[in-house]
Amino acid sequence: MAALPIYVYGNDVLKKKAKALKEISNETIQLIQDMFETMHSSNGIGLAANQVGVLEQVLVVDLSEMEEYKDTKPMAVINPEIIDEEGEWEMEEGCLSLPELRDIITRSEKVTIKYHDANLREQKIEATGMLGRVLQHEIDHLNGILITDHLSAAKRTLLRSKLKKISKGDFEQKYPVVLPKEEKPKKKK
Repeated sequence: MAALPIYVYGNDVLKKKAKALKEISNETIQLIQDMFETMHSSNGIGLAANQVGVLEQVLVVDLSEMEEYKDTKPMAVINPEIIDEEGEWEMEEGCLSLPELRDIITRSEKVTIKYHDANLREQKIEATGMLGRVLQHEIDHLNGILITDHLSAAKRTLLRSKLKKISKGDFEQKYPVVLPKEEKPKKKK
């Protein structure tokens, strides 16, 4: 397993819709393992393939470090689709691709998601709380949607200078990142 660099705001791959997987290859399994390693080494709880530069509908989630989710197994989710949602819930969110940026995001309180596991078996899950929120956040990534896309135009305007700093690498990072138009990942400090 290897920790991969995370693509930050301004990289085109973050605004593109990922392609559905039709089969699981050794490369897919390696990607999933590397994504778990990347997420853990970055202190994240979810990661979408777009964030490591791969346009495939793969995401990983691990909430087991949180007390209320200590019995929840890490999940690899392939080709997810939200098939039902209920209610609304506001909460502050951050994102590994938007370091040092956090804001209040409204998401569905409860979601039902159809997906495939790492063996390409179809699964269905009803998720609430943090699990539901993280799954929605990562599914957004797979559809080319960032948390900033949930904010009002006025709020995005207020964040413009902060977003520009992120795209230039002007932030304190704790993990390797890929800046827009950068050939080699920027090493962690």
